[in-house]
Amino acid sequence: MNDRLIQRLRALTGEDGVLPGEPLARHCSFRTGGPADLLVRVRTEAQLAGVLEILREEDVEVFLLGRGTNILVGDRGLRGAAVTLEGDLAGVSAEGDILRAGGGAALSRAAAEALANGLTGLEFAAGIPGSAGGAVVMNAGAYGGEMRQVVRKVRLLCEDGTFREYTGEEMAFGYRTSRLVKERAVVTEVTFALAPGDPAEILAKMDDLAARRREKQPLEYPSAGSTFKRPEGHFAGKLIEDAGLRGYAVGGAQVSEKHCGFVINRGGATSAEIRQLIEQVQEKVLETSGVGLEREVIYLGEF
Repeated sequence: MNDRLIQRLRALTGEDGVLPGEPLARHCSFRTGGPADLLVRVRTEAQLAGVLEILREEDVEVFLLGRGTNILVGDRGLRGAAVTLEGDLAGVSAEGDILRAGGGAALSRAAAEALANGLTGLEFAAGIPGSAGGAVVMNAGAYGGEMRQVVRKVRLLCEDGTFREYTGEEMAFGYRTSRLVKERAVVTEVTFALAPGDPAEILAKMDDLAARRREKQPLEYPSAGSTFKRPEGHFAGKLIEDAGLRGYAVGGAQVSEKHCGFVINRGGATSAEIRQLIEQVQEKVLETSGVGLEREVIYLGEF
């Protein structure tokens, strides 16, 4: 990236707002991946709008990184700019039974703020590692809860540089999808409609779900959570286990022995190894069961 572009961006974000050649392994839950040409950290809606306008003018490809929990970045890195939402765009606040979270806010932080204010409805989200914005885009869910159950409104920065809002109904939520999967827009704020609850009961439910996660999921290893979407009428982990792939490894990448639906970095894995393992699992499951597994994990950059 040329110095003029970097200086234009830093004029908006500050000196520490633009990091050339930043290794994305530091920002992704797999802990793998090469450098981005640029990592741009934006803290306000005005900064975000200005940064995206400059990158459009300079014809630079943009990827909203979120918290990096559902992506696999290639070992050769990302050509273009990875953008993260911080500061005001990662804040959380509550008023009455309404909770607002910036698009870059950790979903776990939103759930913790709901607990602190005696609001129930987000307990299921306490252990989901992504951002509020990313969770809305993919209609994240766990243990019977989903974003579509609690989202009242979503504020967006659209591709044409304008801001708009969608109601929860307008988001067209489905299983691990929403209208934003196809629309190029950035979630800047999510408004959750919750309900008053007993903090002790809310905490007890969160603790119960956390214990169930620790028991069943390989949280001690880097991963991107569930690697595959649930096939209709099946469970991905069961299909993988039935294919004889429990513990199967490619280099440092492994099908978790605790939960076959997770591909983990058991130590020193490369992104290429993780991708190879994912694709071998898909091939073997299709061969043994006739079911095609669809990735939840997004491939990004150059492998």
